[in-house]
Amino acid sequence: MAETQQRRDIGPPDSDSDEKSTLLAFLNYVRDAVAGKAQGLDGGQGRTPGVPSGTSVFGLVKHLTAAELYWFAWAFEGADVEHPDFGMDLSEEDSAASLLAAYRSAIARSNEIIERCDDLSYPCARSAGKAGTVRSMRWVLIHMIEETARHAGHADILREQADGSIGR
Repeated sequence: MAETQQRRDIGPPDSDSDEKSTLLAFLNYVRDAVAGKAQGLDGGQGRTPGVPSGTSVFGLVKHLTAAELYWFAWAFEGADVEHPDFGMDLSEEDSAASLLAAYRSAIARSNEIIERCDDLSYPCARSAGKAGTVRSMRWVLIHMIEETARHAGHADILREQADGSIGR
């Protein structure tokens, strides 16, 4: 393993204004953490599973891209998009650049949907998730903070295993 590379840690956002702005600031914070963990990895490092389940940094990015599309576009907006595949299996065509571009595109679309929502209690257009329940935008935002933060922690560990990098 390479010598440990220390990156400057970035603290959480200072946003403490209205509810939507604060939730979005924290969601963007953990999204950036995931993208940062994938940046700079070569194909082998990003694809290599660090645990027996097969989870890799690039697989996490692919999974979170699907989660963004599922919860904001498919479930909340009710958009006519293909139901995303939440798997982490990578194709030969998947590269750091293509996966990060898709993730950033999904985030941009999600943020547009969030910005158009004036009331966080507004319900999703579709029932979704394992419970098959219609959720509110507030629930979706909090769930995506939780989901993304959990996987950002996984990506921290996988990145350290890949090249010794720690911190943000």
